[in-house]
Amino acid sequence: MFIRAYLRASTSEQDANRAKSSLKKFVSGFSKRIASFYIENKSGNSLDRPELIRLLDESESGDVLLVESIDRLTRLSPDDWKTLVASINEKGISVVSLDLPTSHLTFGSFPSDDFMRSILSAINNMLLEILAASAYKEYRERERKQKEGIVKAQQKGLYHGRQPDLDAHDRIASFTEAGFSINKTAEAVGVSRSTVIRVRKKLKNLD
Repeated sequence: MFIRAYLRASTSEQDANRAKSSLKKFVSGFSKRIASFYIENKSGNSLDRPELIRLLDESESGDVLLVESIDRLTRLSPDDWKTLVASINEKGISVVSLDLPTSHLTFGSFPSDDFMRSILSAINNMLLEILAASAYKEYRERERKQKEGIVKAQQKGLYHGRQPDLDAHDRIASFTEAGFSINKTAEAVGVSRSTVIRVRKKLKNLD
């Protein structure tokens, strides 16, 4: 069994590596370790995710796709989710998520009784579908509220596009002045490496 951890954040401003330590701690509780990490900054509402595709391509039957929460794996529409599930099932991969306790049985001991094993598997699949549907609903609701907010702001002449996180930029500047590396700065501020590099470049141009 190879455990392949998938870590996703929606934008380059967010740190997809954030969940690494919690995933490592989780599997260590079952005396297991993660074989590889697949990390990307892409929206969960799209199937066009290179690292997820690479994970599926490299997986073998019996491997585990590990995520921090189901919404890291999917915010897909029902049709796209069915497509992804079909690919996962075709490869014979098990999905384990920290927010889906029934999936943790993959690392434990399933009952030897065929009937009970089938019941637990059915319950896990049902809960997985519920969490996937909830993640999509949450995404659409957030999208709707965001659009409504933009419209209201435009009507008041207050919307000028996406604004930078000035607080994060100030913290990046402080850690840069203190001599922190790009990786250490990104970890301390909670942003991606690319964000640190971009802000440092702006700061350099201001000198």
